[in-house]
Amino acid sequence: MIERVLPGPVVAAEHFGDTPDEGLFPQERALMAGVGAGRRREFTTVRHCARLALRELGVAPAPLLPDAEGAPRWPAGTVGSMTHCRGYRAAVAARRADVRALGIDAEPHRPLREGVLTSVALPEERAHQAALLRLDASIRWDRLLFCAKEATFKAWFPGSARAGPVRPSSLHDIHVTLRPADPDRPQNGGTFHARVLPGRPGATPFKGRWLATENFLVTAVAVPASPPGRL
Repeated sequence: MIERVLPGPVVAAEHFGDTPDEGLFPQERALMAGVGAGRRREFTTVRHCARLALRELGVAPAPLLPDAEGAPRWPAGTVGSMTHCRGYRAAVAARRADVRALGIDAEPHRPLREGVLTSVALPEERAHQAALLRLDASIRWDRLLFCAKEATFKAWFPGSARAGPVRPSSLHDIHVTLRPADPDRPQNGGTFHARVLPGRPGATPFKGRWLATENFLVTAVAVPASPPGRL
C-alpha cells in the first residue's frame, strides 16, 4: 500500500500484523523494558519493516535507536521513516545520495476525535476542509490533513532540529493543501503541498502524495537530494 505513494529511489516494507519480540536487538529490547505489550509489538514490527527496507538497499541489520530528539537514527548514508497505527505498520528507506529527507504516516480511515482538527489545522486549512467535503464526503479529509502534516513533520524535523535553537513546536507550524489527482475520483488519491511557516527553522516547501483506502490513509514526503523534479 505505502509503495503507491513513494518515488522510485525509496524502498518500503509493511505489515498488517505483528512480529515476535525476538526480532529486537538487545539495545532495542532494553528501551522497551517495562513498556506495555501493545507498544512493544508496534516498536518491534515497525523496526522489522525498517530492516527489511534497508536490506533492499544492501544495508546490514543494526539497532535503530532514537536520537536525543526522539527521532530514529538511521544507518550512515541512509534516510528513513516509520509509521504505525492500529492494524498497520510500515517503514521506508533510501540512500542519502538519492533522497535528503523522508516522512511517512498512516492513520485509520475514520474522523478525528472532536476538537482535534481545531488543535492542528490553521484557519485556511479548516476552510479548505469544507470545500473538500463538498467534493467527496466519503473521504475523512480531517484525518487526511492530520496524516499529511505528520508525514511533513517527520521529513522536516531532523533538519530543523540541527538548524538552531528554535525547534518545531506543533503541526500548526505546517500549512498543507490537499489536492485530489482526479477531482472526479478523489478516492484514487492525490498530492499535497506543505509549507513550513516563516520564522521556523528550515522553513521550506514540501511535496507529498496521499492515498485513501477503505481502512487506511497513507501519506509520504520525499525530498530529493538533487534539485527536485516531479515527486
